[in-house]
Amino acid sequence: MLKKYKREITNLSDQDSFLVIDRIRDTFDYPIHFHPDLELNFIVDGKGMQRTVGFNIEEIDDFELVLVGSNVYHGWKMHNCNNSVHEVTIQFHNDLFEGNLTRKSIMKPFREMLEKSVHGILFQKEEAIKMAPRLTQVSKLEGIAYFLELFSILYDLSITPNQRLLSITQTSRDDFDNSDRVKIFYNFIQENYANKITLDQVSALLNMSKVSFNRFIKKSTERTFVEYLNDVRVQNASRLLAEEDDGISEIAYKCGFYNIANFNRIFKKAKGCTPSQYRKEFQRMTRVQ
Repeated sequence: MLKKYKREITNLSDQDSFLVIDRIRDTFDYPIHFHPDLELNFIVDGKGMQRTVGFNIEEIDDFELVLVGSNVYHGWKMHNCNNSVHEVTIQFHNDLFEGNLTRKSIMKPFREMLEKSVHGILFQKEEAIKMAPRLTQVSKLEGIAYFLELFSILYDLSITPNQRLLSITQTSRDDFDNSDRVKIFYNFIQENYANKITLDQVSALLNMSKVSFNRFIKKSTERTFVEYLNDVRVQNASRLLAEEDDGISEIAYKCGFYNIANFNRIFKKAKGCTPSQYRKEFQRMTRVQ
């Protein structure tokens, strides 16, 4: 049974391009919610807060800059933070940049960033610090200067290096080289991750030796076959732990883990907590306050 998450109605009207919220708060607790509008969240002095984006839960640093895509689950709570928190939240409609403009070649990084925002994007702390003066001053602008500066901020973020996707651990189809073999491998894993899959089976599927297959997958995914398969299984287990009420052993089995101790070990290595701790934290974040 799917859990019920809170759909937030933002204050962004149809006539607005952007909405900027700039405030200092003694408490910053937002249960998990979603909305169609995209959201750029900048947080200062939030070290120790807990952030949930999609099915990723992490404790944040003193500077935090995250882009959350349309209808992506997200929420924050104070957790281990005892400071007053400076928040700048920028919201904009999911269709604001549709049209010919973003199809131009110069806009490719910007377009790709918006597409990847469905996973949540964490920008490097150094970029957050560098962007801080602009983010804290933008609410003081008006008219076209306001729009152009916000657009410029988003574009400059799109060309920053080392953006980290938060809510996905496996490589997506679009991250692969344009290879028929890789597409076959990707589709096979997505359709069969809940079953027992062996190296012999997948290398034979691609008509490759095991040695050649291992080199091929390492080059394509930057992970070994076992690491990639475990990533896919853990990501799907995270989704089921958050959305369904099945027992942990049942979820492990549904995701291809037939040994609960092995599931707990692999899940903790990937997520930094046990499956039961992950579910408990996710449920805490869903409480409407």
